Amino acid sequence: MSVHGPMVKIHPVVLASITDAYERRNEGASRVIGTLLGTIDKQTVEVTNCFSVPHNESEDEVAVDMEFAKNMYELHKKVSPSEVIIGWYATGYDITEHSVLIHEYYSREAQNPIHLTVDTALQSGKMNIRAYVSAQMGVPGKTVGVMFTPLTVKYIYYDTERIGIDLLQRTRASPSRTDGLTSDLCQVGGAAGRTQEMLSTVLAYIEDVLSGKASADNSVGRFLMDLVNKVPKIPVEDFETMLNSNINDLLMVTYLSNLTQAQIALNEKLVIM
Repeated sequence: MSVHGPMVKIHPVVLASITDAYERRNEGASRVIGTLLGTIDKQTVEVTNCFSVPHNESEDEVAVDMEFAKNMYELHKKVSPSEVIIGWYATGYDITEHSVLIHEYYSREAQNPIHLTVDTALQSGKMNIRAYVSAQMGVPGKTVGVMFTPLTVKYIYYDTERIGIDLLQRTRASPSRTDGLTSDLCQVGGAAGRTQEMLSTVLAYIEDVLSGKASADNSVGRFLMDLVNKVPKIPVEDFETMLNSNINDLLMVTYLSNLTQAQIALNEKLVIM
């Protein structure tokens, strides 16, 4: 359930960093917290990076190393100046009283920060990820409280992150939970196979529409028209010539790299002798 507010887009590297920080937490710590970095748009908040912040909490009090958080943010700005503080995260399922105190600090660092909770304990059988934004409630001039309202969460990734996600997915079927990187040729073959499957799905949909089995969707038609217009019109003979030329160049580079590695290995053995 979500309310009117910005959509929170989370990248896989953020979730991986949070779970890694939870696995490396200090002995006796029940949860970990950290700073969320990213970009802010009118309608969306994109979380692209994060880092953990040391803290200690008990039933009565909570202490957060604010100086460490500031220094880490300054270092991150040198690497990615476009990333700003957009909120903070905490592992766990519920929002505690200490969360209100920590949220007040981040309210001074960012305007209307978001609070991300990651259920690393898998209480519901899966890792629930929720995002909240705070709003004051109460009678003016009297006691004022804070209410956390949920936001819509969406998972996105860059093309480079997709490679890591596919590799992690393959480890689920491995008994040892490990898997190695495939060769370049296997990756090209896999990408070509996925492209062929998607083309088959599109062709089946088009045939169903033409035969009257499925109703036409104008939005799908526009997407297909844009896709067709982006395909360059190249004669078959020219395409084969271009492909063969690129393959020959690739084989030449591969041969030269292997020859260089062999010469380096031979030189190392000669030096040792």
